[in-house]
Amino acid sequence: MVFMPPRHGKSELVSRRLPAYIFGKRPNSSVIACSYSADLASLMNRDVQRIIDDTKYKALFPDTTLSGDNARKTEKGAYLRNSDIFEIVGHRGAYRSSGVGGGITGMGCDVGIIDDPIKNREEAASTTYREKIWEWYTSTFYTRLEKDAQILVTLTRWHEDDLGGRLLKQSQDEAADKWTILNLPAICEENQHPKDPRAIGDPLWENKYDLDRLAKIRVTIGQYDWASLYQQRPAPKEGGLWKYADIHQYRYLGNPEDVPGLQRVVVGVDPAVTGTSTSDETGIVVAGVGSNNHYYVLGDYSVRGSPLEWARKVVFAFEEHRADRVVGETNNGGDLVEVNLRTIKRDIPYKKVTASRGKQMRAEPIAALYEQGLVHHIGHFPKLEDQMCSWLPGMSSPDRVDALVWAITELSEKQYDVGDMSIYTGFGGIREEEDLW
Repeated sequence: MVFMPPRHGKSELVSRRLPAYIFGKRPNSSVIACSYSADLASLMNRDVQRIIDDTKYKALFPDTTLSGDNARKTEKGAYLRNSDIFEIVGHRGAYRSSGVGGGITGMGCDVGIIDDPIKNREEAASTTYREKIWEWYTSTFYTRLEKDAQILVTLTRWHEDDLGGRLLKQSQDEAADKWTILNLPAICEENQHPKDPRAIGDPLWENKYDLDRLAKIRVTIGQYDWASLYQQRPAPKEGGLWKYADIHQYRYLGNPEDVPGLQRVVVGVDPAVTGTSTSDETGIVVAGVGSNNHYYVLGDYSVRGSPLEWARKVVFAFEEHRADRVVGETNNGGDLVEVNLRTIKRDIPYKKVTASRGKQMRAEPIAALYEQGLVHHIGHFPKLEDQMCSWLPGMSSPDRVDALVWAITELSEKQYDVGDMSIYTGFGGIREEEDLW
C-alpha cells in the first residue's frame, strides 16, 4: 500500500507508469486497475495505452505492442483495444479498468491495482459507503486474483476505517494478507525508511509544494484534514480526547451578552517557537467562567506571524473581551513572551506558566469538563475544534489546544495565599505563578 498526499504524483506512478512497465517486463501479465469512478479508470486506461504507443517506450520494450492498423489477428479476430480493456499483441497480457464498485467478472488478474477508492470527505465519512467499498473488495475484486497475484492499493488516507485502514486492521490476523507500506507524508515527521533522504521537517515535493505552500494548505483545510490527507494520520472526527458531539451539543448560539455573568476572562497563549510563515501558529484563545461555574470559549485569535504580530493580536483580544489577565506558556519562549507583550502594552496583567506535566495530562481534565457539559463555545471556531477533535497524544504540538487548556486551567484553579506567595493548584500541572503589573 502506498499512502501519499493529494496532487503529489501517486496516480502518475502507480496507475499510468507502473502498468506500462509491468507489460514491458512481463507481457503475459493480466492487470485489473480500479479507481473511484469508471470515467477516471477509463482515463487511466487510455493514458497507459499512450505510454505503450510512445516511441521511447517501444525502444525499451519492442515486444510489447497494442492493436493498431497493422495489428496481428487471432483466430477470434483483432486484439481488443478500447477504454475498458486492451490486450498485448502476441501475448496473453491484458488490462481491464473499472470503477470501484463496478463489475469486473470474466477476467482474472496477476496484478490488481486500486487507486483512490474514495473520492471526497462525504464518502469517507459515510459508514454505508465505506462498507460498500469493503464488500466490493472482498466479493468482487479479491475473487478476481490468480494464484500468487499481487495487489497494490494506493490512496490518500481519508479515514481510519478507509480501505487501507481496514486492511491493516485485518492483517493483524495471522492468516490474513500482510502488507508492505510505503508511507510518504507531505512533511517528514520521523525517519521512516533508510531510502527516504528527507530530514524531519522536509517537504515531500519541494519544487511543487514547499513549506510555505504547505503551511497555507494546512491553515485553509484545517488540522483534521491536514492530519489525514497530507500527513496520512487519519483520526476520527469524534476521536481523541475531545468528542465533536460534546462540543456541538453544548455550544452556545444565543446572544453573547446573555451568558450568565462572567466572573473572570483570561487570554491563553501558546507562543510559537519561531515567527516565520512556516512556523507553528501562536495559539491565542479567550475563555471566561460564569456565575454558574460553567466555562465559555469566547474567541480564537490564533495567528502565524512574528513575535510582535502575535503580541498585538494578544493585546487586541485582551482589550476586546476586557480580560483580567494573559496566561502564557514559557517553556519555549521564556521571558520573551512577557517582553513582547509589554512592548505593545506595558501594564498588561500577565502570568507566566511552566508545564511540569505532559500535554495529555494537562488536557485530560479539560476534556472531562467538555464531557460533563460544563464548557460552551460561543459560536463556532472551526480551526480550534478541528484541532481538538483530531489531536491524539503523540502528535505534534497543538497550539490552539494548548492555549485553550491554559485559559480554562487558569479559570478552574483555586488560589491559596501562603505568606507572600500565591500558590495555584488545579488541572494544569503549573509549577510556578507570577503576576506582574
